[in-house]
Amino acid sequence: MQIRRQQAKAGDITLLFVDEADFLNVPYLARVWASQGRDLRVEAPGKVKKRCVSGARNSASAHILAHVGMTKRSSDFLSLLGLIDVRYGPQEGETRPPVVLVLDNGPSHTSHATKKALASRASWLSVEWLPKFSPELNDIERDWRVLKGKYLGNRNFAHEGDLERSVKGAIAQLNADREANREAAKAKDAV
Repeated sequence: MQIRRQQAKAGDITLLFVDEADFLNVPYLARVWASQGRDLRVEAPGKVKKRCVSGARNSASAHILAHVGMTKRSSDFLSLLGLIDVRYGPQEGETRPPVVLVLDNGPSHTSHATKKALASRASWLSVEWLPKFSPELNDIERDWRVLKGKYLGNRNFAHEGDLERSVKGAIAQLNADREANREAAKAKDAV
């Protein structure tokens, strides 16, 4: 994988780490405290609801491209592939590097529909399969933790649309923060 990362850094390929995560409307307790001898009480909505996010993390820029849906089915992964087509796929009059997707062996990645969709993109997209039970090798897993802890932590989403809006907003904010950090680093290097 190190060679692929170097190729991505050099701009020879676009390396995308892909996976899914569940985001719940109940609080993700990132950091909490309670007075000594007191029980910790956390308000939570009555019924647990979730949104499933299919995401692709660009290895070079750390930008996250995401599809927010209700499930982790092949159809949701195919929606993410559609976003990848638009952002990284071949465009007339433009030369783009080939794309390498890093995938685990989840059901939405190995279904018949997904295999067919990946095969139809074989001219510009290839797949690197991660070993089973190795989430530590997938860079986007750390992003899910950051989103849940820093951007969405200790919050409750009582209304139906709050969770989805907040997840989309958190991803946009994480991307904006990373872009600002890159620009600041460039400015510092230029001085």
